[in-house]
Amino acid sequence: MAGPLLRSLWSSSTRNTLSSSPSKPYLLRPSAIARAFSAATAASDATLQSSLLDPARLRNVAVIAHVDHGKTTLMDRLLRQCGADIPHERAMDSISLERERGITIASKVTSIFWKENELNMVDTPGHADFGGEVERVVGMVEGAVLVVDAGEGPLAQTKFVLAKALKYGLRPILLLNKVDRPAVTEEMCDEVESLVFDLFANLGATEEQLDFPVLYASAKEGWASSTFTKEPPADSRNMSQLLDAIIRHVPPPNANIEAPFQMLVSMMEKDFYLGRILTGRVSSGCVRVGDRVHGLRNKDSGVEKIEEGKVVKLMKKKGTNMVLIDSAGAGDIISMAGLASPSIGHTVTSVEVMTALPTVELDPPTISMTFGVNDSPLAGRDGTHLTGGKIGDRLSAEAETNLAINVLPGLSESFEVQGRGELQLGILIENMRREGFELSVSPPKVMYKTENGQRLEPIEEVTIEVNEDHVGLVMEALSHRRAEVLDMGPVPGNDGRTRLSLTCPSRGLVGYRSVFSSATRGTGFMHRAFLTYEKFRGPLGNVRKGVLVSMGYGTITSYALMSLEPRGTLFVTPGMETYDGMIVGEHSRETDLDVNPVRNKELTNIRSAGKDENVKLSPPRLMTLEEAIGYVASDELIEVTPKFIRLRKKYLDVNKRKAMSKRQKE
Repeated sequence: MAGPLLRSLWSSSTRNTLSSSPSKPYLLRPSAIARAFSAATAASDATLQSSLLDPARLRNVAVIAHVDHGKTTLMDRLLRQCGADIPHERAMDSISLERERGITIASKVTSIFWKENELNMVDTPGHADFGGEVERVVGMVEGAVLVVDAGEGPLAQTKFVLAKALKYGLRPILLLNKVDRPAVTEEMCDEVESLVFDLFANLGATEEQLDFPVLYASAKEGWASSTFTKEPPADSRNMSQLLDAIIRHVPPPNANIEAPFQMLVSMMEKDFYLGRILTGRVSSGCVRVGDRVHGLRNKDSGVEKIEEGKVVKLMKKKGTNMVLIDSAGAGDIISMAGLASPSIGHTVTSVEVMTALPTVELDPPTISMTFGVNDSPLAGRDGTHLTGGKIGDRLSAEAETNLAINVLPGLSESFEVQGRGELQLGILIENMRREGFELSVSPPKVMYKTENGQRLEPIEEVTIEVNEDHVGLVMEALSHRRAEVLDMGPVPGNDGRTRLSLTCPSRGLVGYRSVFSSATRGTGFMHRAFLTYEKFRGPLGNVRKGVLVSMGYGTITSYALMSLEPRGTLFVTPGMETYDGMIVGEHSRETDLDVNPVRNKELTNIRSAGKDENVKLSPPRLMTLEEAIGYVASDELIEVTPKFIRLRKKYLDVNKRKAMSKRQKE
């Protein structure tokens, strides 16, 4: 940009400073060079600032809600309203696991234009396990749309995400979604609105935050309205009223374009071509491609410089496409490439600045699991990444991009991974097995605290909605898991349904989801969110039976399984491989039982009327990864390979198992 300006300056003012003697070559005085360059730089900066979007026309908004209340569907409709080309439903869910499971795992940013304003919209996950994704992006925005299901009302995760938004001083817009359902009435919406108001008040909202605007919407049908309706007029069946409310109620970013460039990194991803791509909100100043920048981080000793480099690429998500841009100004949310070392929580600034921005404080992890090398007799058959070094590198890379996960080295090529819940760690294990890793995983362990000599454990808030017939089963199971009932009552608008509010230790909820689904025949809803640390509630009751442990190596036969079926529930099918110490089923009693699942029918010279083809077995209980994580006991491990998930004892040899169990009793 400075090149043409220098040429024009050369042709006018600078030429007068040249030597007038025709016999001598042109000589440019140093003072003229300095004046020309400073004039070119000033003109370049002025041109850049005039080309940047006015911060007053920017709006940064997060969409927050409980799981399955319609955030991602709402984002689809907003993108379509503003002219974006959406290739499929749930366009913001770009990770393959998100599309398979129908959940949002990672926060994502996109921008849309509406009436000469640019809206940077952030889609966030709803599960409590991915709460870290919500915490680190709330600091990037000035407003939030709180989506609440008009039929269900505010639930456990609604409270969590709202608390984070209020903590950062945001003034949320309440959007009551799914009002097109037949059961939803205006009286029900008023009741939900008053429940949300009570939730705001209990979380310490200010007077301004309590005066929140309310809209009614059906994200599925693609409309939003400022008044309650089930059938808006044809010309109003769109999202324009929500977009207008965002522009009216969300303040523009408080940004200073004249100050030096500063950006706090809130998201990070890796690209094979560009390397590390850092995403965040520009706090001050402006940046362009080719600028010299450096990464800073706060340490106890002060601010530390990580790396200096050049901005190679500037990018911005517009609709569903990533677009290259030349420059960006304060208040905007952008992505940049060019630095290899900074990660989430670090600051990228102009080289003359040595002040790092304050980092986001995340809630502490509540559970931990140990990841180690797969040392079973069947190890190395399916995977390509088998060594402890490879597993450690992959976990370190995950900890860089996901601040809610901590990785600590353990003994003998094992790593302790700390996170928010078994779903979060289950997603990590599933991603690793799809990448070709083989590993052994320990059962989840709750992370305790000690204060004033007292042992404290994490307590979760649980909301359960079940049919009246199943209340007794659920209450009995949770009483063994040290749960305490806070409230119990009928669900408004749903006859025969009961809602329970409880508090329960995190260790009691590990593995309960699959038990709950079976007990309620798939008709129950259970939502949970971290509440606080409380005094240890004592040992759990009897929550699981013993297991059937293989004591043979080879291929499982239907003949052997036929005699094992009366002993309990089987986890395996004929033809699968097994080994000493592998768990092949659940015993019908409280104790473990060693069995031989590879036994063959002995051949004799006597003709038999019955044949092996007549063996009929009940369908086995094939465990998913999440079910396996919740099922295994403290002396067991999960063997994870790209093709199989097997359960096994920690000590494969039966004699060693007996010796270790005796030692624990002593």
